[in-house]
Amino acid sequence: MTNAHHATIVEEIATILANVQHPGDQFVMRVHAPKIAQKALPGQFVHIQVSPERPMRRPISIMLTNPEQGTVDLLIKAIGEGTERLRQRKVDEQLPMMGPIGHPFDLADPSKRYILIGGGVGIPPMIFVADHLQGQAETILFAGSEVPFPFALKPSTFLLPGIDSSVKMTIASLESRDIPCRLASKANMHGCFDGYVADLARSYLQALPQEERQRCVLLSCGPHPMLQSVAKLAHDLNIPAQLSLEEHMACAIGGCAGCVVETLEQGKRYYRRICVDGPVFDLNILPEFAA
Repeated sequence: MTNAHHATIVEEIATILANVQHPGDQFVMRVHAPKIAQKALPGQFVHIQVSPERPMRRPISIMLTNPEQGTVDLLIKAIGEGTERLRQRKVDEQLPMMGPIGHPFDLADPSKRYILIGGGVGIPPMIFVADHLQGQAETILFAGSEVPFPFALKPSTFLLPGIDSSVKMTIASLESRDIPCRLASKANMHGCFDGYVADLARSYLQALPQEERQRCVLLSCGPHPMLQSVAKLAHDLNIPAQLSLEEHMACAIGGCAGCVVETLEQGKRYYRRICVDGPVFDLNILPEFAA
């Protein structure tokens, strides 16, 4: 297994253009990082030095890029000292940043229907996929969160089979680009599915005719229990899947081998580095998520 994307990594001094705070210790940061914006593909991430006093970097998934304007958007949740320092950073401050890092999602087949399932801070890569595929392939996004979604929401005009009409809220920016989306939460949010996001996606997929379901591919990023549920969904319905794994990282460029996952490829077992061999892996080589 080789990673042709390892050679794309650049180091760049990014400038903060916006840092918008949201409930649940979430914030959306837009930075000017033109080299990374030009190269980044959905599923890749950046490695950020959070402040001059904290030389250890933090891996953050890329949510959106604008190559023309040279911008990169990041959705971050403050869960420790490092990300809390990032949350406090101001417009016009500079951030040393490496990226884009990692093996991205395989989106090469436009005849497929890509079913995107994101949970929490695993939602940003799914938004990047949806944006990348707009006008190229069918895309439907299911997102789950236990804190308020850090996006403008609105009722959707898209009807999706298997989804109750009361489950109607969507991300407004996706709706405006004709990308169907539905939301799930166990936090009693209006217009959202009351349950887990993988179960919401299951309701949709089970309602599809068999010939349509066979065209689907699952792409997912989120916490480990959610990925386990997505893997079970893929196995149950015989749908191929790609999972983006989350892991604590030290170097994030493959040097320390501190973030590894066991794979089974052509009958042989390997330990692959999540940072550069992943974070995206085909479900069928991950014994941890076997049926």
